[in-house]
Amino acid sequence: MNEVLDRAAAAAPHTLAPRHVYLVDGSGFIFRAYHALPPLTRSDGLPTAAVLGFSNMLAKLLSETDADHIAVIFDYSGASFRNRLYDQYKAHRPEPPEDLAPQFPLIRRATEAFGVCQIELADFEADDLIATYARHAVEAGAEVTIVSSDKDLMQLVGPHVKMLDPIKNRPIGEAEVRERFGVGPERVVDVQALAGDSVDNVPGVPGIGVKTAAELINTYGDLETLLAHAAEIKQPKRRESLLENAPMARLSKELVKLDDDAPLPCPLSDLAVRPPDLDRLLPFLREMEFRALATRMTQRLAGMAPAAPAEAPAPAIPEIPPFTAPREYLVIDSDEALDRWTGRAREAGAVAVSLEASSTAGGRPALVGIALAIRPSEAGYLPLTPAPGEGSLDLGPRPGLDRRPTLDRLRPLFADPGVLKIGHDMKGAARLLLREGLPLAPWDCTMLMSYVLDGGQFEHAIEALVRRNFEHEMTPLKDLVGSGKSLIPFAEVPLERARDYLAERADAALRLHMLLKARLVAAHMAAFYETIERPLVPVVAQMELHGIKVDRGALSDLSRDFTLRIAELEEAIFKSVGSPFNIGSPKQLGEVLFDKLGLPGGKKGKTGAYGTDASVLEQLAPLHEAPRLVLDWRMLSKLKSTYADALGEEIDPGDGRVHTSYALAATATGRFSSTEPNLQNIPIRTEEGRRIRRAFVAEEGNVLLSADYSQIELRLAAHVAEVPELKEAFRQGSDIHALTASQVFGVPLDRMDALTRRRAKAINFGIIYGISAFGLGAQIGVPQAEAAAYIRAYFERFPAIRAYMERVKTDCRAKGYVETIFGRKCFIPGIRDPNPARRAGAERQAINAPLQGSAADIIRRAMARIPPALASAGLQARMLLQVHDELLFEVPEGEAEATAGLVKAVMEGACAPNCDLSVPLVVETGRAKSWDEAH
Repeated sequence: MNEVLDRAAAAAPHTLAPRHVYLVDGSGFIFRAYHALPPLTRSDGLPTAAVLGFSNMLAKLLSETDADHIAVIFDYSGASFRNRLYDQYKAHRPEPPEDLAPQFPLIRRATEAFGVCQIELADFEADDLIATYARHAVEAGAEVTIVSSDKDLMQLVGPHVKMLDPIKNRPIGEAEVRERFGVGPERVVDVQALAGDSVDNVPGVPGIGVKTAAELINTYGDLETLLAHAAEIKQPKRRESLLENAPMARLSKELVKLDDDAPLPCPLSDLAVRPPDLDRLLPFLREMEFRALATRMTQRLAGMAPAAPAEAPAPAIPEIPPFTAPREYLVIDSDEALDRWTGRAREAGAVAVSLEASSTAGGRPALVGIALAIRPSEAGYLPLTPAPGEGSLDLGPRPGLDRRPTLDRLRPLFADPGVLKIGHDMKGAARLLLREGLPLAPWDCTMLMSYVLDGGQFEHAIEALVRRNFEHEMTPLKDLVGSGKSLIPFAEVPLERARDYLAERADAALRLHMLLKARLVAAHMAAFYETIERPLVPVVAQMELHGIKVDRGALSDLSRDFTLRIAELEEAIFKSVGSPFNIGSPKQLGEVLFDKLGLPGGKKGKTGAYGTDASVLEQLAPLHEAPRLVLDWRMLSKLKSTYADALGEEIDPGDGRVHTSYALAATATGRFSSTEPNLQNIPIRTEEGRRIRRAFVAEEGNVLLSADYSQIELRLAAHVAEVPELKEAFRQGSDIHALTASQVFGVPLDRMDALTRRRAKAINFGIIYGISAFGLGAQIGVPQAEAAAYIRAYFERFPAIRAYMERVKTDCRAKGYVETIFGRKCFIPGIRDPNPARRAGAERQAINAPLQGSAADIIRRAMARIPPALASAGLQARMLLQVHDELLFEVPEGEAEATAGLVKAVMEGACAPNCDLSVPLVVETGRAKSWDEAH
């Protein structure tokens, strides 16, 4: 910050001509700041994350720039002259997020507190003011840097004007503009006029994108020349579109062209850099409760070295080159080259890896390519020859190193404890390597790192992360292998394309690791990642590899039975309505129910068809037998197609087992989901669901062991809500549902009937899911008013539950997320939604997420601890499945009792040592030949 003082002193006489002028795009800074940090609030609940991010960015800019003149230019809140040219301009722009709007005036105050000139002007956009000040500065002999990455400002780039991306610290000059638009800065407005802009609602010319627009402008020189020769263009659609939309193209150019002759709100000399005034800056930072930033600014402005600040400054994110910088992706085509790469990895202490497989004739994936990245922009691609033997790909001669010796050559690197292996979805990589008999340790998974930081907010696929963090579009796999009938194995992709695809993924994983590792430390989430998420990688990979045996004959019998029952239901439905129709068509079903039968409550959606989802049919079921029969028909049809038929197709012919794939970063709460096949949604309370589970069996000489947490979310609710009666009941091992029925309905325990207990059970579980009176009434078969009375009675008896729910909703509205007992942040995007129905749904999520998320964290901790515990005890059990609160094992018959005891002990102690629950965790175990009988 001393540099600021020096520049300020030099620039103090306003008669000095500017040498270097910085023009900061205020809106770009604001939205970068808002999205860079998690939600943050002051102690009074005022959101301040964007203010803090903006202040940090401005402080960093002031300490690093050599500018002698600087200003932050903001958009004026009202319309601009462009709205008079075209009333639909920016008409579709959404309102700013609810928690961002109150921060706008605070950000202007922050700019003023830092002593930086802030500028805005009615009827003009910030970009026009930037263009105007840039012109005046250049005419005064100065160099200009526009601090922004906004594409609309790229038309200003020239010999004396450049741009600077403030996040990537990347300069944007004429070459970068040409790479973005395909033309130089002087023709950007012509390209934009043709391509339009959906964000700002600039119409452009239909059917013409940026690439085509650049091609046309490079051919014809400018927009007017192009339009004058539009009739000569050979492509019919392009020609007709240009001829029909020429006025729109000209209007679009007027909309995108920046006005560099706007009135100056203040003279250029007022932009002279001046040092921040601590007497003005510090009170603002303290008012915002930015203690760490206040400490750093005090030390900088006083010229002191940092000495034990009250809050340690967040670690700086290392400089990461943009993807637009030159990249070198090589083919590793010899043992000597591979040895050089592995040697460099050992020297670096870390290597990013990306693997790709091709499906084989037997349905199992075969590893066909590995990419290694040691540093950004440099990666090597190692093609492997196809696997020999049964079930391998028959692709003929292929380039690549000999498979087995090459993998053996990689073994020491993958097992080296001194080399960190980095990748995206390392669970998938570990599963592929385990199939090849290769170890993998230690590792970091950028997908799980992103999930810990932003679970529930964003997608965590590598393409989405690279797009969001680096503004780069990665090549999708389907561009290489096709889809549908044209799908080809990855091993058949041309070598150069395969190299670029996989090397880019290793390169991206390395860059993401540099970014996310620093973010984890800054967010104080590194320990959570290291202790809960990271250890799951090899555990779940091994589970997927084990799979579970499925009795194909039992599935066939079940499918035949379902077919007969579905046919019987169809006949009954047709008889009940008087004619046949397509039951699977919502449109036809709605017409039958509401038009033909005249049932009440029919509501048509946007398509004009009646709504016929399950909730509608459940309301109609007491009024007519057809809706009830349709519900049964849908249930059986889904079970038949999803499980009785589809499971048989998922059985691996090599081992007779089904190998599901678990998604570790898919839900907001940390719960697993599974695909190919989905084993999480098999019903357990219906006979049909139990019959499906009976088809999952143990191998000869083994049994299946089920270990299931008992009422874990209710126990967690009693703990976090501090409900004395429920905590004591769980400590005593009482029947919690009977106790609730006794407390709420006033029925003595010794006279408790099954119906009253069932209603209490529905309330217990419904409350923690934020159930409504309507939902509870439908579930237990009572009128809505009666259900509402039950809920009121419950809250009167257990006021701590109500207080917990209100506290969670208030906290979530302020922060945007809720937390589990271990610190997982579960973001609830709709918590501030202006739509009452959507907001109410988000509030129900917020109530349950800390409980469901804590339960998920607990079972994840248990899963990571069980395999080493089994190995230490010399037990041969294999963990096969995780379904919600249950773990399923395959165990030698002679070890069943010992394994059950060990698993129960580990699961019940999963909270220790980090968290002491005030209620005990209880795990129930069972063992049998089939999953259903073991549960």
